[in-house]
Amino acid sequence: MPNIDRIESFADDLIAIRRDLHAHPEIGFEEVRTSGIVADRLTQWGIEVHRGLGSTGVVGVLKGKGLGAKRIGLRADMDALPMEETTNLKWRSTIPGRFHGCGHDGHTTMLLGAARYLAETRNFDGTVHFIFQPAEEGLGGARAMIKDGLFERFPCDEIYGLHNAPDLNHGEVAILPGPAMAGADFFDIVITGFGAHGAMPENARDPVIAAMTLGQALQSIVSRNVSPLKSAVLSITQIHAGSAYNVISGEARLCGTVRAFDDGVRALIRERMRAICAGLATAFQVDIHADIRDTFSVLVNSEEHSKVIADVARTVVDPKNVITRSTPKMGSEDFADMLHVVPGAYFWLGQEGSVPVHNPGYILDDKILPIGASVFARIIETRLLAGAHA
Repeated sequence: MPNIDRIESFADDLIAIRRDLHAHPEIGFEEVRTSGIVADRLTQWGIEVHRGLGSTGVVGVLKGKGLGAKRIGLRADMDALPMEETTNLKWRSTIPGRFHGCGHDGHTTMLLGAARYLAETRNFDGTVHFIFQPAEEGLGGARAMIKDGLFERFPCDEIYGLHNAPDLNHGEVAILPGPAMAGADFFDIVITGFGAHGAMPENARDPVIAAMTLGQALQSIVSRNVSPLKSAVLSITQIHAGSAYNVISGEARLCGTVRAFDDGVRALIRERMRAICAGLATAFQVDIHADIRDTFSVLVNSEEHSKVIADVARTVVDPKNVITRSTPKMGSEDFADMLHVVPGAYFWLGQEGSVPVHNPGYILDDKILPIGASVFARIIETRLLAGAHA
């Protein structure tokens, strides 16, 4: 159950690419350098390259042997996060406030590794579309590529993606058929009142008090409106108000996210949020505007293509390390939007290290690069079997 020998032979090249991308992170829709490197590498390997989908997205097209008409998409995300890195690695981020804290530099590199190998061997019958996506981290990169005609220009019969997983052991592969990652809404709630001197609150319509009450009230939605049999999370992650000790601010802002595996539950939560905001606006004599945005769809893996991942993974890693009924994740992933258009599956690849993604001390394990590249490549060689079409 080894990695593909040829991919293993250029593992050092993959590590060099990954560390270069890591040192020069770019956030969503700003992946100009990253997409340029991707396009240049694909071109060097004789792969047809198309740029500019969804702003900075790249698609590589590679045809194999034979006359097969089947087309498979392999997708990797390219963007970094707007956060600082604290790892102190030699290849740490050189750009303040930018960090590949989710391992997308690794995902991009794995797909490049698969592309290089498949371009050298072409031991498949059909067409591969290598999809390098911008702006996965909540900015709608998948939707932007789809809107730009991704699947009209590069039709796929099935599509696959992956993510590194510090919560799994090195070399473990997890795949969950059905709903696997939650859908998500992001929200900004602006409370506008009337400011005054901190010593004279009777002259104010205090948005801070309204925000404190609203924060408590919103936490009752999941516990008192959503069925206990259906998972949901509402988290307030930002509170902004005021600038001085003796000034009651005229405005306060709450921001956060909603997660659920059921679109009906998400709709219920949105309705209750708006109703509570309206009620408290009247109670506190303030104006409350709630902007709640559908940001991620629920990620649903097809049964058939989940089995493909499991079967292929057993040819790369120890079969006992393939987990086929993993726990759904409350995190979200905009590959879900691609799966709403094309059937496929999304899986997780375990790595060494316990620091979670989106933590300033997160470190991607370079040893998983040839594993991910090998799984991607074997998906193609398995599903587009050479010699199937003369």
